[in-house]
Amino acid sequence: MTNKIIAPSEMIINPDGSIFHLHLRPDQLTDRIILVGDPGRVDMVASFFDTKDFEVTSREFHSIGGTYGGKPIMCLSHGIGPDNIDIVINELDALANIDFETREVRDNHRTLTMVRIGTSGALQPELAIGTPVIAEKAIGFDGVLNYYAGRNDIADLEFEHALCHHTDWNPLWAKPYVVDADSSLVDRIGRDDMVRGNTISAVGFYGPQGRELRLPLANPQLNSKIEEFEFNGRRITNYEMESAPLQGLGRLLGHRAMTVCSIIANRMNHNATPNYKTAIHDLIGTVLDRI
Repeated sequence: MTNKIIAPSEMIINPDGSIFHLHLRPDQLTDRIILVGDPGRVDMVASFFDTKDFEVTSREFHSIGGTYGGKPIMCLSHGIGPDNIDIVINELDALANIDFETREVRDNHRTLTMVRIGTSGALQPELAIGTPVIAEKAIGFDGVLNYYAGRNDIADLEFEHALCHHTDWNPLWAKPYVVDADSSLVDRIGRDDMVRGNTISAVGFYGPQGRELRLPLANPQLNSKIEEFEFNGRRITNYEMESAPLQGLGRLLGHRAMTVCSIIANRMNHNATPNYKTAIHDLIGTVLDRI
């Protein structure tokens, strides 16, 4: 059977042989990837590396590749939001599983291991500032996964139905999807020093996460309903913006993916800290040792 060939309009390759947005070439890709939102945080992650072999910057996408513990690894920033994750995961998969010379999908699938290290706001009072929370289940309010075939095959449909019913979900919003992180990766990264949570990926930072500045909210009670929601004895732990599309696209494309976030604000206790770099620094070291 002839392999699928990807048209130039569907996968744009730059003149230097790199993928369109990330500006990475297939030969630069490593099997282990640390993902961060902030381009400046890539330098913090790379400061742990034993060697640095390349550095690429394009828009919000900043990459440094090298070695840690004698093994190849890279760190890549994805910027803010689920739409950026759609770009990053599809382009990383293309680098791994599409021949850039022939544009054919490769016969032998290459599996990537991707861990996102981020920051997050807690939705339960017991989650103190600085707590690392793994998105064991990620709840996508962004709608990205709904555009892909196979979405229902990897989603927790019972969880989705229960959440929509409990919150009286607005039909004008994208339908939520719920996806698990890769269980083997969660077991490898997560120990008793991390909380295993149910994490919401919101489509924005203000209104979509229930923050009200000058514009009133369409559903001011949504956060209180989310905080009260419980499924199979577990509550929703925190808000962020990228874990669900990362884990969902990762599962659809056959990769191992998960997110762990340091809590920098507690929405129920109304406290926050902008001085979270020490906690992030320590979390980076922990993840690098375990990935």
